[in-house]
Amino acid sequence: MEETFHLDATDRRIVRALQRDASLSQAALAEKVGASPASVWRRVRNLEREGVLGATVRLVDPARVGRSVNVMCQVRMHRQTVDARGEFEAFIQAREEIVECYAMSGEWDYLLRIAVRDVADYDRFIRQGVLAHPSVANAASNFALRQVKYTTEIPV
Repeated sequence: MEETFHLDATDRRIVRALQRDASLSQAALAEKVGASPASVWRRVRNLEREGVLGATVRLVDPARVGRSVNVMCQVRMHRQTVDARGEFEAFIQAREEIVECYAMSGEWDYLLRIAVRDVADYDRFIRQGVLAHPSVANAASNFALRQVKYTTEIPV
């Protein structure tokens, strides 16, 4: 288990603010959290160095780029060897349609969130990709009807 990094009240305000809007200037961020720009700059750099803050990204509207169909796919493996899992996870990393992947406990080995154009696109992907992988025994898919909640913010 990874060691937890201690966040004081100012660090928490910085992290919350940046999770909501990573494009804030240092001055705007400092004003928002009630600290000096120099202090905020040092704290942000320290949070990055400690791995609390990761990459700065921009969120894309999937519908605007033709990827409006979200599929949750559960995968069961034939084999549970380190090599089989490694090969499957390398396959996962290489497929742009797979936007999230979780190794799971319980009945299924992996849970994938897949963003595709339409049902036909998913059918091609699942048959020629996931189900064609030699380590995969079977898969079950659920199509999201609508998004009720989506956030990238982690409570701090």
